Amino acid sequence: MVALDPEWVKELARGVIDPHNGAPFGDAVSGVFVREGKVAIDLVLGYPSGSTQSKLAGLLATQLTQHPGIEAVSVDISHSIASFEVQGGLAPLAGVKNIIAVASGKGGVGKSTVAVNLALALKGLGARVGILDADIYGPSLPRMLGLSEPPKTPREGVIEPLDALGLQAMSIGVLVDSQQAMIWRGPMATQALQQMLTQTAWHNLDYLILDLPPGTGDIQLTLAQRIPVAGVVLVTTPQALALDDVRRAAAMFGKVNIPILGLVENMSTYICPKCGDEEAIFGEGGGALLCEEMGLSMLGRVPIDPNLGRSADSGSLAIGSSPTDVLAERFHDIALGVGARLARQAHNRQVRMPRIKIVD
Repeated sequence: MVALDPEWVKELARGVIDPHNGAPFGDAVSGVFVREGKVAIDLVLGYPSGSTQSKLAGLLATQLTQHPGIEAVSVDISHSIASFEVQGGLAPLAGVKNIIAVASGKGGVGKSTVAVNLALALKGLGARVGILDADIYGPSLPRMLGLSEPPKTPREGVIEPLDALGLQAMSIGVLVDSQQAMIWRGPMATQALQQMLTQTAWHNLDYLILDLPPGTGDIQLTLAQRIPVAGVVLVTTPQALALDDVRRAAAMFGKVNIPILGLVENMSTYICPKCGDEEAIFGEGGGALLCEEMGLSMLGRVPIDPNLGRSADSGSLAIGSSPTDVLAERFHDIALGVGARLARQAHNRQVRMPRIKIVD
């Protein structure tokens, strides 16, 4: 029997490609133990992997047992989510490791639906997740998540996030009357966003999903300059008009040094409920061409589903009624891609200093 060198085995394991982000596992292989041809590996991922752990373990085992002397491989998988690097060296937000913005160049592409389902899918993978509705003029989260009661304010300047389907949630829509017209100039809207972000007492979140308004205006510029964003997910539909607008959004985020984690093509296809046939009724290939053109990753394509729209309107939004549901699978894969691609970035070395108040 060939004697196995643990360091050699560790290097082999570190060189295996993670299918969720296309990069080697590298330092995620934290420990390797060898005994008489049997190998045990500790794999600590930088993102939540949920039910895919058995597939990842099988991938490592398949790759390593091709080498002489390795007879069997067992893999113990866990995750540890760090605070990843943000633009301009900004310090992390209190109680939040990573802010992920969901953006689009234009309205009507289902961005809020994608944002909420991404948050739910990340939670389903095992992360602690919050969501903030940054669309000051047209908040949609209260209806989508069934939020109606105002949040608690335990003390001045502190807002407790609401619980919605296991997510920590906040929106201007629960802070003002639903019938009130939001006739605010840009500075007022951006100040409202900053207050919601900084005054909400987020509780130990791995990810805070920021549902942005469409366009590239004041809110987006404030986001770029003052809010520590680890990455952005762009949402589009297959039509050329939507793709033109998302190009502009991608260019803006590139200029302000916010990494683009990838693209989600929403309303990509229609799946017939009777025969299961999937058809691209709005055209196809646009999202893939845009990704190729701009060097973006295609995170996933989401089909049209009438049930999703009805559940959003009723405030009972949830992805999938079973583990085999098509929507659940699509958003599960999108969430894996988002978390895994974010985990490739450098860690944020900034430390948020506590506020010190001096009282006579």
